[in-house]
Amino acid sequence: MDTTLAVEVLVTMFVIMDPVGNVPIFLAVTRRLDQRARNRAALLAVLTAALVIVVFALVGRQVLAYLSVSVPALQGAGGLLLLLVALDLLTGGSSIARGEPEEGDHVAVAMVPLGTPLLAGPGAIVATIVFVAAADGPGDLGMIGGGIAAVLLVVYLAMRFSGVLIRVLGRSGILLLSRIAGLLLAAIAVQMLADALIAFARLV
Repeated sequence: MDTTLAVEVLVTMFVIMDPVGNVPIFLAVTRRLDQRARNRAALLAVLTAALVIVVFALVGRQVLAYLSVSVPALQGAGGLLLLLVALDLLTGGSSIARGEPEEGDHVAVAMVPLGTPLLAGPGAIVATIVFVAAADGPGDLGMIGGGIAAVLLVVYLAMRFSGVLIRVLGRSGILLLSRIAGLLLAAIAVQMLADALIAFARLV
């Protein structure tokens, strides 16, 4: 077992998933849900991210190869999806952005965009595939799994207790925060698209 691998997994996945930085986005897309629904959304988002990461850890390279999908293509798709969500937050074009929750909204926003591609996005997927490929035996795989689980736990706790910010900022503050979060999410999406285009150019 290589303890440095565990540290590398922790640091890499923590930076990619950015538990603190994703709190404003989480609050933006769940700002009109009640506390129980928000808590369920946080848990479901983490479980969705965990499921996506586990699937790609096990069969990620095989699935992408079978579908003839490159990593840049996956990255570009994630960027486009995030950009659509960001535009909704900025313009109030959707029920989520306007704060008009429908039945099951917490499930929808928890799975997309929170669970994937925000948490389990192309960066996390590619990093997981690389770590698993470099693993040397069950011990290393256990460390990789433990490191990812630890980061997901931190992500959950950050979202689970984000309600404190709602009480501090109030309704108007959260509305402003949702616009800022939309801008940040748009920037993340554009960066993902730019990285995908650069990767495509290198392939050519």
